[in-house]
Amino acid sequence: MSDWTEPGALFHVRISLDREKEQKALTHPALALAILDSARFYETKTRWHITLFLLMRDHLHAILPFARDQSTSDIIRDWKRFHARINGVLWQEGYFDHRLRADERGAQLTAKMNYIRQNPVAAGLCAKAEDGLWMIDPFAR
Repeated sequence: MSDWTEPGALFHVRISLDREKEQKALTHPALALAILDSARFYETKTRWHITLFLLMRDHLHAILPFARDQSTSDIIRDWKRFHARINGVLWQEGYFDHRLRADERGAQLTAKMNYIRQNPVAAGLCAKAEDGLWMIDPFAR
């Protein structure tokens, strides 16, 4: 993260599995629990703060602000390396991130979060977004 990023800036991050390699889905129960536990661990270590964290079969979505004094790419790289080493996850190189500008907050942020929450429904993983098993959503109703 650069010095120009305002404090508390939110990022929509998407990290994908290497789809050319045969491997467990991120929603495999043991792997999903390990990934969500590590996401919470990173939050307790103030590497990021979870606004939304959702696992799909072959990718994940997260809306996160990162610690201002740390590199976003270093944080994500270290997190991915941990799962590659400990859980055998083969990630696609890099990741997608989009900084949500101040004008993308409020209703637009809510719409983006609701869109992400509906991903498991659209993929047939659950009937209702609230039933999504592999999600950390502090703002769920």
